[in-house]
Amino acid sequence: MKPHILQLNPILIPAANDELAALYQVHKLFEVEDQAAWLKEHGTAIQAVITGGHTGISRAMLEQLPALKVVAVNGVGTDAVDLAYCRERGLPVTATLGALTEDVADLAIGLLIAACRNICAGDRFVRDGQWERFPQPSAIPLARRFSGMRVGIVGMGRVGRAVATRAAAFGCPIRYTDLRRMDDLPHEFVPDLIDLARHSDALVLCAAADKAEGIVNGAVLDALGPRGFLINVARGRLVNEDDLAQAIEAGRIAGAGLDVFVDEPRVPLALRQSDRTTLQAHRASATWETRAAMIRMVLDSVAEGLAGKRPAMSLTT
Repeated sequence: MKPHILQLNPILIPAANDELAALYQVHKLFEVEDQAAWLKEHGTAIQAVITGGHTGISRAMLEQLPALKVVAVNGVGTDAVDLAYCRERGLPVTATLGALTEDVADLAIGLLIAACRNICAGDRFVRDGQWERFPQPSAIPLARRFSGMRVGIVGMGRVGRAVATRAAAFGCPIRYTDLRRMDDLPHEFVPDLIDLARHSDALVLCAAADKAEGIVNGAVLDALGPRGFLINVARGRLVNEDDLAQAIEAGRIAGAGLDVFVDEPRVPLALRQSDRTTLQAHRASATWETRAAMIRMVLDSVAEGLAGKRPAMSLTT
């Protein structure tokens, strides 16, 4: 008899769905209308859960799954999982650490270049036929050069380091802040976030700080200044969005490139309507290559957990 696994989010890789169906009895909870009733009736049979970083799994649901052997998060965020409870229960919780690094760093640089060079506004100018109506060079404001900009990175984990490597290739001086200085890095460590912003042309948020909230506020944005850019590919709640919207509207910073938001998929109107913002729908890891690598790690974690082994990517056991 195939082990029963509970899937809380869709998986977009067809081959992965085929493999799951061949190996396990897969129950897609996101397709169930009355989820509470379903869990009450079938929860005792579930041995593995596959979820996403944003969805996670609540303690209340975990308590309804007494036979559970592993929780595999298809992502790097685990703040929506009660890790303390899972540790108490000896339940491995895995994440796809490392699989997203290159694509997230690529998008961070892409957002920064797009924001500096007004790429999205230029695209609309051409598509809307404005170039034909206003062919003079002055019709589009001059942009900002990215090469050589002073880049401040918040969080020097895998993604922060990958961003630093890419920015350095453009001749950008790199400074960073984190919980501590990292002796293996050649870049300048700045312990204070406001001080880092003050000495940066672009502030790139890469911190996987699940508990931090609103650390980029009005004071940080004012330190970044009217020629500075904010890029966020980390956690939406790292930014006080009201402060950011006000800074954008008032021109207190030059612009922002954002892939993550506080209350997704709801994005503040002021950020959506501004020409100073370049926005994405939390898609930094949304490439075939990364998603395939992520689901491979999920499948391996499920197999290891069901076999009674400690999964290689476990964060709790």
